[in-house]
Amino acid sequence: MTDTLFHRLFVSLAGPAALAATLCLSTATATLADDMSMTGSKSEFGESCAMGLADGQRVKTDCTVHWIDPDGGKVYCFSSENSKAAFLKDPKGNIAKAKQFLEQQKAKAALGAKIFTEDEVNARVKEVIDERSKGGAFVFHDPKLGADLNLNFEKIKVVRGMEGYGWFANAIFHDKDEPKKQYAIDFWFKPDGEQLTLMDIRVQKGPKRDGDGYFMITRLPVAWWWLPVQEHPGSIEGARAWHVLAAIHNYILENKDEDGNITVKDEKTGEDLKLQFVEMHRPVRHLKGDGKYFACSDFRKPGSKDEYYDLDFWVDEDSGDLKVKEVKVHKVPIQEDGIWTQVDRYTFEGMDFEETL
Repeated sequence: MTDTLFHRLFVSLAGPAALAATLCLSTATATLADDMSMTGSKSEFGESCAMGLADGQRVKTDCTVHWIDPDGGKVYCFSSENSKAAFLKDPKGNIAKAKQFLEQQKAKAALGAKIFTEDEVNARVKEVIDERSKGGAFVFHDPKLGADLNLNFEKIKVVRGMEGYGWFANAIFHDKDEPKKQYAIDFWFKPDGEQLTLMDIRVQKGPKRDGDGYFMITRLPVAWWWLPVQEHPGSIEGARAWHVLAAIHNYILENKDEDGNITVKDEKTGEDLKLQFVEMHRPVRHLKGDGKYFACSDFRKPGSKDEYYDLDFWVDEDSGDLKVKEVKVHKVPIQEDGIWTQVDRYTFEGMDFEETL
């Protein structure tokens, strides 16, 4: 009996105390969240990632990851801990680069150039979705699967701008008939006067079944525009793998026909091959002798799901810019016992090259 009375008394007293503690904790958490949201508005570069600006990229942050300069007390926001770590290797130098980039943007605006905002990119994404929607679903032909995806839009997750390369928006969708089956889709736009021209649409993450549901996994190889996020190019001189891949992707898009195919001459047969772009591969290789770069890319014969060609794009920078100068057929599809395999037209034996990160 005594134990029961004591227990009741303890609960009656502990209840209000626990409630008060919970309220205090909630208030403290809310205050902390408010402080973090306020930090972005008080930071030196607003909500933009300071390291991103130093690399010529516009990356919006919530400023949860930030750094306060002990000398001047200024706040700098970052999109990730990796960005912050890269920034802190040379704070003064990166601040100078970020300011220079912003000054260049202001100068362009002063000369009448259109400086796009994240809101305008968001609006352009939704415009593309509306243009390509049929029967209430966004229809996207996935080149890797060789099939049309019918998707419903959920939200735009992140938007990044890369100086000289354009804007990249990552949006979340789900399958029209299976809401749990989600995709992360990248939209690449390039500024063209007053317009944002759609360059390409690629799947960044696709669904993988997990019991009765799904989870998203990153599709490999990752698109070149994600590589600068992982490895800050501004801190290293010389062409990086993503620079070369971007030049190849531009070449493919500039030379595709109305059906999205490019035509390549097969040196061995003299045949003009009409092929559909699927994806580019790493590593990018750099010839030590003449300084050329080359990378392999997968293409598919239109109308077939199994006939794959491997094309090598040879890139150099004689003019100061990376340009595709030659396209070679590296592997061709051969059918053996009803199964399509790839056979080499040539190998890399005897070539003195290094892999470019």
